[in-house]
Amino acid sequence: MGKKLNFIVLTILVILVLFCGTEYQVLSRVNTIDSGDTAWMIVASALVFLMTPGLAFFYGGMVNKKSIISTMLQSFVALGVISVLWVIVGFSLAFGDSIGGVIGNPLTYFCFKDVTVYPNPDFAETIPFLLFALFQLKFAIITPALITGSFAERIRFRSYIFFMVLFSIVIYSPLAHMTWHPDGLLRNWDVLDFAGGTVVHMSAGLAALAAALYLGKRKQTLEKPANIPFVILGTGLLWFGWFGFNSGSALGANADAVIAFANTNIASATSMMTWLFFERFYDRKMSSLGACIGAIVGLVAITPAAGFVTMSHSIVIGFVAALVSNIAIQLNKKSQIDDTLEVFPSHGVGGIVGMILTGVLAKDVGLIYGETTTFIHHMVALVGVAVFTFVGSYVLLKIVDVVLPLRVREDQELRGLDLSQHGENVD
Repeated sequence: MGKKLNFIVLTILVILVLFCGTEYQVLSRVNTIDSGDTAWMIVASALVFLMTPGLAFFYGGMVNKKSIISTMLQSFVALGVISVLWVIVGFSLAFGDSIGGVIGNPLTYFCFKDVTVYPNPDFAETIPFLLFALFQLKFAIITPALITGSFAERIRFRSYIFFMVLFSIVIYSPLAHMTWHPDGLLRNWDVLDFAGGTVVHMSAGLAALAAALYLGKRKQTLEKPANIPFVILGTGLLWFGWFGFNSGSALGANADAVIAFANTNIASATSMMTWLFFERFYDRKMSSLGACIGAIVGLVAITPAAGFVTMSHSIVIGFVAALVSNIAIQLNKKSQIDDTLEVFPSHGVGGIVGMILTGVLAKDVGLIYGETTTFIHHMVALVGVAVFTFVGSYVLLKIVDVVLPLRVREDQELRGLDLSQHGENVD
């Protein structure tokens, strides 16, 4: 019966959406749509969508060959699970009528009710509201996918899907609401997050730390990455998609999008080069893996600041993030925490560095401009988000483990998750 339950639940959800969906009528108000902004946001949404397959290659190339398919699928399946969840209730929880500035009313846009093809001025004045919802969907997809690197090679696939659903509802949606909704608690407290440093990367990194601690160490640690070219390919796809991630967060083809585009590229480039030369400073090889991780850390750190800082400041952000995350990874390797692909030291720490430096460097309101309010608010929000995400994720992992055991059996882990979970393997 348990094996049939998943299909039954999906069937019920499809029927539910069939009866409560929105008809997309072309109304006279679509004349307020800006064709340039709309065209750019369609492209940006597609670029962010591409990041999740890119992440699959990035993570898949770094794990043991026996679990490469499983690791890639854990990212890829989020495209399906979160897309359905977002339409039914996720978008409403994130952007529905505010309940105390913490979460949206789940009935506001339930099953995309009233998510139409004309603009909603509360969120984006010049693009269809449906397009705004789809752009935000791509962020919701990649966030739980980022977490998977911490528990690669030892988690049951069905249990992961269950955790992903709970995380998206309980952790991601409230953070998105508080940060990006006009009535959100953090937004009205002047906490700046241009494209998701807090909502996406800090939340994923801290959830990854919780997962690594809860699941414990692997029975057999990784000796060498399965496929370095996959990692390089994944990095390229992520870097490419990140232009949509950050520039698209301007919600139009405008000057803010151009600034975010430039800052995104230079921060990542600076971080990559800093990582390589810092490795040589300690007499370590300038590896392709290090170059890829460095580039990603720079992308993570610039995300919250992308539209708020100058290009020279984005170089500083890339430089500092590379040093701090590199040191964090070295410390993690010496610890007893088995964060398989070092998600917390890269995404979590990178996001934290980005949030702090946004409070320091943000134009006109940052600490270097003599203003203290934004910086203080960022520090308080950082602590609050960290506690909420870490504790919340740990509790969710415990709940999932009670319903469906999280960790695979020892014999399945040693055989590899590709065969034990999916009946497939890489020859």
